[in-house]
Amino acid sequence: MGLTGLFLCLFLVIHLAGNVLLYFGNLSYNEYAEKLHSMPAFLVTSEVILYTMFLLHLYLAWATSGENNAARGPVGYAVKRTKIYNRILWLQPESMMFFTGAVVLAFTIIHVLDFKFGFGWNDEVRALDPYGRAVTILGTNTRKVIYIVGSLFLGLHVVHGFRSALQSLGINHPKYNALLSRASTAFALIVAIGFASFPVWFSGPELMAPAAESSVVPVEDSPAGTAAP
Repeated sequence: MGLTGLFLCLFLVIHLAGNVLLYFGNLSYNEYAEKLHSMPAFLVTSEVILYTMFLLHLYLAWATSGENNAARGPVGYAVKRTKIYNRILWLQPESMMFFTGAVVLAFTIIHVLDFKFGFGWNDEVRALDPYGRAVTILGTNTRKVIYIVGSLFLGLHVVHGFRSALQSLGINHPKYNALLSRASTAFALIVAIGFASFPVWFSGPELMAPAAESSVVPVEDSPAGTAAP
């Protein structure tokens, strides 16, 4: 769980860094997307590794939850208490990891369907360049709600997951635990606010730069037909 979780955290950092190029306009973002899809072998290998780690993380989460329930027995706890008090807005992230993980899973599936396969979007949207497609999808009202809520639950999940992963790997010492907890909170805030900022900022096609500024051919003529997010 610790290793797969930290790998996925690393992916979040890389993914967020790439998506920040949306704020620099269509030229920068389209060049980034075109560069990624110009290396199909690298892209496919990366996706296989990413999906494998994601599925392994899901399996380990399910197995760990089952082992915990089996160890407890058929009778539930009369009182549940924790020695960890990292409350965020009256929420206890470590006591709701399975729930937040399920929300993140649903959010991830929607995200992949949107940007990888263009599922549910018409041909006009799928034919846009990567920047135009990203801005259009993120600018719709339904996706604004989904992506903002999904990003916030992602932050809730990693605020405990990041710290717990480090502890599972033996990075745990009274002298540094407070610093590690603050670092975990900072990481979660960056992830949550960073990903939520895109649907908040972009309102739709009207914020797209003029097509004449783009140096990337339309998606149907490009060797890759998916956007970068």
